[in-house]
Amino acid sequence: MSDPDLQSQALQRRSYELSILNDVARALNASVDLPALLAVALEKVAELLGLSTGWVLLFDETSGEPFLAAAQSLPPGLREEPERMAGWCYCLESFRDGEFDGAANVGVVSCSRLRKLAPAQGKTAGLRYHASVPLEVMDGDGGLKRLGMLNVAGPEWRELDGETLRLLRTLGDMLGVAVERARLDARRLEAAQTEERNRLAREIHDTLAQDLSAVIFQLEAAEALLVQRAEPERVQRSVTAALGLARKGLDEARRSVLDLRAAPLEGRTLPVALAALAAETATDQGPAVLFEMEPTPPPLPPAVEVGLYRIAQEALQNALRHANAARVVLRLEASPGRVRLTVQDDGRGFAISPEGSTGSRFGLVGMRERARLLGGGFQIESSFRAGTRITADIPLLKSHGSP
Repeated sequence: MSDPDLQSQALQRRSYELSILNDVARALNASVDLPALLAVALEKVAELLGLSTGWVLLFDETSGEPFLAAAQSLPPGLREEPERMAGWCYCLESFRDGEFDGAANVGVVSCSRLRKLAPAQGKTAGLRYHASVPLEVMDGDGGLKRLGMLNVAGPEWRELDGETLRLLRTLGDMLGVAVERARLDARRLEAAQTEERNRLAREIHDTLAQDLSAVIFQLEAAEALLVQRAEPERVQRSVTAALGLARKGLDEARRSVLDLRAAPLEGRTLPVALAALAAETATDQGPAVLFEMEPTPPPLPPAVEVGLYRIAQEALQNALRHANAARVVLRLEASPGRVRLTVQDDGRGFAISPEGSTGSRFGLVGMRERARLLGGGFQIESSFRAGTRITADIPLLKSHGSP
């Protein structure tokens, strides 16, 4: 064969290999769905070697035990008895023991799983060997983290040339990175779900629990007035207030079911919502509640507005229930790149530990957690007979999203 023919064949082979790498790269980058990623990789490796059967075995992140993560066209014996795909085998044990290190060791080996089947009964579909492609990534210490193995099976032993070995190793590296990315995304999703559950707990506490507490307070006041045989008008005012709070709580619960994040502000800006909150909180029997603002803040991201509103709501309720204050000031301050919310009362105060712990009070823990999730700071200053000041200082970050 002449040199030009050899060069043409080499170019065609390289073009074919590049097309496979491009197909795999596009598929792996398009999704973090692990089963879909593994299916694409199996299909392409089988296509490269002219085979149809393959499977991927991954190591469980917790136990380290192998499990079948994906399969394509398994022979009858493995398809009908899936338990044969569980546990360790020759190639996995070799990989675990470091005997598959280096591209030269990506090759065709006799399959111990297929050997256990009955060839005479057609259980192997004529398959005897498989090419094993290790899946691994670099860990944080510069070493290799072994993820599992991709196998594609065929009827005959064959020697893989150096270019095919290198291509298989490249495909294995690409798939290893994709597997690790998919697992990281799954952990991120799990963490997000945990945070969502915590957020729902805070929403329930800050809405239904607050409103029910206020209803109970008004009904207890009405009961006390009845015991004292007070004027009917005073009893009526407490009952009417309780009914109003109950209706408000029901409306808020309905809105929260539809959109927990947006319900508190009802389309208002944060300053308008805080001014309304201060006016609604002030009562004839309670402390004077004032709202101050300097200067007017720019439009804020929705997450910041809702977080600060909930902190203000909780802080005001704490002041009303526990502070025995005559005056509460709710203040919103804006500076370039930051916004600060302060709630200060002149009530009885309470002792704070030297470490600044808020103890197990869910409301204080929830306020601190809201500020932390917004990337900001939360501070409580209080002492006996000197009042309490709660401050949430929030930086305006790109991660908060646009308003």
